[in-house]
Amino acid sequence: MRHLIDITDLSNDEISRLADTADRIIADRQAFSNVCAGKKLATLFFEPSTRTRLSFEAAMLELGGSVLGFSSADSSSASKGESVSDTVRTVGCYADIIAMRHPKEGAPMAAAAKSPVPIINAGDGGHCHPTQTLADLLTIRREKGRLGGFTIGFCGDLKFGRTVHSLITALARYEDIRFVFISPPELVVPEYMKNGVIRRNRLTFAETDSLEQALPELDILYMTRVQRERFFNEADYIRLKDSYILEPSKLRAAKSDLCIMHPLPRVNEISAKVDDDPRACYFKQVENGKFIREALIMFLLGLM
Repeated sequence: MRHLIDITDLSNDEISRLADTADRIIADRQAFSNVCAGKKLATLFFEPSTRTRLSFEAAMLELGGSVLGFSSADSSSASKGESVSDTVRTVGCYADIIAMRHPKEGAPMAAAAKSPVPIINAGDGGHCHPTQTLADLLTIRREKGRLGGFTIGFCGDLKFGRTVHSLITALARYEDIRFVFISPPELVVPEYMKNGVIRRNRLTFAETDSLEQALPELDILYMTRVQRERFFNEADYIRLKDSYILEPSKLRAAKSDLCIMHPLPRVNEISAKVDDDPRACYFKQVENGKFIREALIMFLLGLM
């Protein structure tokens, strides 16, 4: 039995297989419409979510399976003090696979140790978000035709952004990638990331607080919002939340084939006027997330 807790649980070959399967689903959705008939996915979301939870549910339904679960800790027995381990052991009696989001780092790993069915980490605190990373990798591959040989800029909250940390970790295993980290000093990439995956893999990276200076050299721009829920001090959040706003005027100096990504939800860090720019790929990311989750569910259930 396999779980997906961290993106490093998957080899590059397995990621390629998942992306290939997602491409086949995109090309012929009807061919996969009954693959999970009789199977049930439980969505255990101890933290609010819209895109990720609905993406998992849509993925399972499109595969012909069914869905059960809850969308907040308040509507679960966690509000009565039940442990995560007991919750997954119970839900594992009802479902064939579990997608779990939790505000505490490491909670999905603890759940996997006791679960009788595969666990998918749908985001744990500021740690990682492996299925968003799979959606990101699929988007990059479909837009650029490759996973390597480009310069990618990460902009915004690089300290608490679990999607950023997961994608850096995943891309570190591919060749000829240069990172540009764009953030205010308070939200830089954590030292444990720099001293770990970045320097350990001898990756080339630069740090700057200027989006305008970095844009012309980028092949991919990965925008993120400043996350209010990760701040202990409301004043710090208010001071930093509008650090970077991507507007059409700033894109004049960018490459014509720039790929603009964002894990969503956005607040105002990307102007709605950018949505019509052909370089905007963030809503493609959303749809790609559904397809790659379909492939992942099939993979963990041994159906591909």
